[in-house]
Amino acid sequence: MKIISILGSTGSIGYQTLEIIKQNPSKFKIAGLTTNNNIQLLEKQINKFNPIAVAVMNKEKAEILKSKINIPVYSGIKGINKIAKLNETNTVVNSLVGSIGVEPTYEAITAGKDIALANKETLVAAGSIIMNKAKKNDVKIMPIDSEHSAIFQCLNGEDKKNVKNIIITCSGGPFKNYTKKQMQNVTKEEALKHPTWNMGEKITVDSATLMNKGFEVIETYWLYNIDYSKIKVIIHPQSIIHSLVEFKDNSVMAQLGAPNMKTPIQYALSYPERIQSNLKELNLIKTKKLEFEKPNFKLFPCLKYAYESGKIGGTMPAVMNASNEVAVSAFLKNKIKFMDIPKIVKMTIDKHKPLKNPTLHQILEIDKKIKIETEINIRICS
Repeated sequence: MKIISILGSTGSIGYQTLEIIKQNPSKFKIAGLTTNNNIQLLEKQINKFNPIAVAVMNKEKAEILKSKINIPVYSGIKGINKIAKLNETNTVVNSLVGSIGVEPTYEAITAGKDIALANKETLVAAGSIIMNKAKKNDVKIMPIDSEHSAIFQCLNGEDKKNVKNIIITCSGGPFKNYTKKQMQNVTKEEALKHPTWNMGEKITVDSATLMNKGFEVIETYWLYNIDYSKIKVIIHPQSIIHSLVEFKDNSVMAQLGAPNMKTPIQYALSYPERIQSNLKELNLIKTKKLEFEKPNFKLFPCLKYAYESGKIGGTMPAVMNASNEVAVSAFLKNKIKFMDIPKIVKMTIDKHKPLKNPTLHQILEIDKKIKIETEINIRICS
């Protein structure tokens, strides 16, 4: 049985992970849960799954919860790290949103826990440090992501020396057919209407700018040790093919499935076993057609910035991520326009002189510094 702690249990990925665990009580058991500040939902999860300890990022909310339950309640980033390192846990699901997820991943790996990773920022900001630590501690990192789950499955049992290209699919988001003029006035509500996936607000906006796909490019580099020149992105509006791997003999392997995040979550938890699912089956007859096209780097420059930042390496991806995180938050608060997001990201990365081979402490300090600088850039733009 896998004993699991979920970082971010009240978010979209965390909630779906708990549903899978509930359906498979003989295979999975909960040890720890965390939330940012949604203690109402967390309390319900505590009553249902009986964790041995929980953490709340918001310290005031943590004190409120302490008065209502009889298990340890930790708070702040130290509290999140405690749940990531619980002795009873053997697998940590990191579904935190933003760079706050980096440190708990590192702490969990240091404690020898296997990682089911939904927090993209972990590898974007600190890929070298995280992957080296995982290798040193003999820890598995399983991606909770339809694209990286697909790549993992296509590469399973294959010699990576035979890989010619890894092709990451992308729905294109809600604005793939928009003109540059139309893009200037898109609203928060429009950006949050993803055509195929139901996700949290931040990742949904990242999908609309294609920054999310840029993050996946950087993740691919670290997860599968493949050069950026061999990592391609194609638009596939139906979101049926989740990614493909092309080999040197020109054979192409693809993983298909109905768009549902529970499938990659379940596979990340159960691997190397496959377990029964009650999710919607893929019906290719009803699907009828699968379409593909090139991404528009001019209309969606965030994808370009991610490639460039990844190739530069060092602290540059962390800077890009921090700037984007603040810019997306500002857009969701209606402080800036949608197309200001890539402008602010570029403004920030253009000013940065990357540090090569940074420590985790340096990355986390730069993350804080860049977020402050980005707030200033936002005031300039607005």
